[in-house]
Amino acid sequence: MSSNVSSALPRFPEPPALIAEYIARRSTSLTDEPPPWDVGALPPDLQDVLIEWLDSVCRWLNETYAWQPHHVIPPCWAQHPQLVYEVAALAFARADAYDDPGSAILWHEQYERFLHRTNGALGEAGNDCRVGRHDRRPAHFYLQERPTVS
Repeated sequence: MSSNVSSALPRFPEPPALIAEYIARRSTSLTDEPPPWDVGALPPDLQDVLIEWLDSVCRWLNETYAWQPHHVIPPCWAQHPQLVYEVAALAFARADAYDDPGSAILWHEQYERFLHRTNGALGEAGNDCRVGRHDRRPAHFYLQERPTVS
């Protein structure tokens, strides 16, 4: 590979120190603290730092892998709760994926499944989100009136 190509390849963003410390603390002690990919269970200060890192991961994924419009993670990804959990799981899986070539291949297969689930979750609204026209939740009218359970 020429040096021009290798120097142009973007590096996967490193987790911020607060996240790395949290992971280290969890791995060296018995704790009831949630795993870092369970974003909703984390304390707010950790959530904020994590979302910032995950945003850089999304930008890295888009720059590195998104060659087709339906591969782009929309800029409003953090406003889609299911994507927050999906991106977090994918990012933490990627952090360990390059220990050996087989793991790297498995991560790429996980990435393909991530894209499939993301496109399924966003549906047609994903096209609008990808160009900056985010709808709070297209299915909100289905959720507003819930039948009463008797």
